[in-house]
Amino acid sequence: MPTKTIAVANQKGGVGKTTTAVNIAACLADSGENVLLVDFDPQANATSGLGFEKTEGASIYEALLGRGGLKEKILRTAYEHLFLVPSEVDLCGAEMELVQFDDYLYRLKHVLEPLRDSAEFDIIIVDCPPSLGILTLNAFAAVEWLLVPLQCEYYPLEGITMVTDLLSQLMQSGVNPDLKLLGVVLTMYDGRTRLSQQVVSEVREHFPKAVFETVIPRATRLAEAPSFGRPIIDYDPYNAGAAAYEVLAQEVLVRLSGMRGDSGSGES
Repeated sequence: MPTKTIAVANQKGGVGKTTTAVNIAACLADSGENVLLVDFDPQANATSGLGFEKTEGASIYEALLGRGGLKEKILRTAYEHLFLVPSEVDLCGAEMELVQFDDYLYRLKHVLEPLRDSAEFDIIIVDCPPSLGILTLNAFAAVEWLLVPLQCEYYPLEGITMVTDLLSQLMQSGVNPDLKLLGVVLTMYDGRTRLSQQVVSEVREHFPKAVFETVIPRATRLAEAPSFGRPIIDYDPYNAGAAAYEVLAQEVLVRLSGMRGDSGSGES
């Protein structure tokens, strides 16, 4: 089976983007998939969330500039089947340096191609920066699927509309005609509040085919886990957040396998 590639992205910070990337990657690996998580965010939260320190020269930065390959950057994590390409602050420089290349939108695609061709990994997940800059556009040009975490708070539709509009532009312009919306995952849900309930209802109304059934709850233990460098299924496997991400990972596998034919559409 060809390697599946997913970008986890939202231009707004604080929506559970990296939490979702790390925990879906961990849950997919726990189910037996060989998963590579690429930390493509200079903040390196996915790196620390898996227990690694920020190390100079360890990121994908040099590979993006054509100075070496990606394979030597891959680290084994403490979890079977889960691997990481870490990030560090030098990745900030890529935003400025990549524009010097004629193919600046395709640098990540070129770097990932050998790994995709080798089929060493079943799934590659790219954790994008919380912006729609050069790095995120590189991710969108390099992958097949886009997963968008969306917090259950005010103004959620504005954020998802911006991302889906950009997705359409990249498809129609030919930058990545194969890019599809894997789904929208609602995060930080608090069933005790009317606001969370309203947001879920509104997003499902506007994007009925795109929203995952699983909703990620707001949970203290889920928020604590990254500070201990552990995904929630290791830090507190009986937590509601762990259960939610395990179910979400299975939903992701179903959509990736093509069993749900309408999964790529965000239209009503």
